[in-house]
Amino acid sequence: MSLSPILDRTPVHSIEEAIAIMQAIDDRLPDNDGVKWFNRLYLRVTVSVGAAVSGAQFNDPAFLTTLDVVFANLYFSALAASTAGAGAAPPAWRPLLQERHTPGIARIQFALAGMNAHINRDLPDGIVRSFLALGGDPITDDRRERDFESVNGILEHVEQEVKTEFSVGLVGAIDRLGGATDDAIAMWKVGAARGAAWTNGQVLWGLRDLPRLRDRFFTRLDGLVGMAGRGLLLPRIPANLG
Repeated sequence: MSLSPILDRTPVHSIEEAIAIMQAIDDRLPDNDGVKWFNRLYLRVTVSVGAAVSGAQFNDPAFLTTLDVVFANLYFSALAASTAGAGAAPPAWRPLLQERHTPGIARIQFALAGMNAHINRDLPDGIVRSFLALGGDPITDDRRERDFESVNGILEHVEQEVKTEFSVGLVGAIDRLGGATDDAIAMWKVGAARGAAWTNGQVLWGLRDLPRLRDRFFTRLDGLVGMAGRGLLLPRIPANLG
C-alpha cells in the first residue's frame, strides 16, 4: 500500500506534525508489513518525548524539539526513497524495507531493526544538523548532551511496554518454544546505541571541514548498520506457526 500521499506532507516542522504523519502511516499499513511495527514503536516514543519536552523537563527543550523534528524527517526521507524500491533507501534502512513482508520474522524484530537503522545511522546525522541549525557544537556542549541522555529513560520505558505488546500471538508461541526471539532482543540496548550515536555525531562534526573523509566515514557507518539490521531480521518463527 503506497505511503506517497502521506509522505508528500513531509518534511514536517513540529513534533505534532511528525506524530500526525506517523499516525497516518500506522493507519495505512497492514499488520503484515514490518514497517508498521517500527513506526508504531517510533510513534509511541515521539508522543512520550513530545510530552516531556512540553513539560519543560530539560535544560534546553528547543534543542530536543529541533532534534526530534530533524530526526523524524530522516525517517520519512528513507521511506520516501523506498517508494522507488528498497534499494533506493540508505543502506542502513534496506534490511527492514526489503524484508518487511517476509514471513517468520517477529514484530519486535521489525521494530528493533528500525531502531537500529534510525538510531545508529540517522541520529548522528540528526545531531549535527540540529547543532548547525541552533549553534553550539556536540563536542563541548555538555548541557545539551545531558538532556539527550535523559531521554534514554523515556525510550527504555516505551521499549519495554512495546516488547510486551508486540510479543503476543505467534511470538507468544515462540516464547513457549524456548524464546527464539530472545537473542535478537538482547542484542539491542537503546541507551548504548544512543550513546554511540552522540559520539558518532561528534566525529561527524569534527570532520565537517573534511567532506571527503566525512562522507567516507558516514558511508561505512551506514553499511555497518545495515549489516547489523540483517542480523536482527533473521526469521525466527517456525514455518508451521507462520
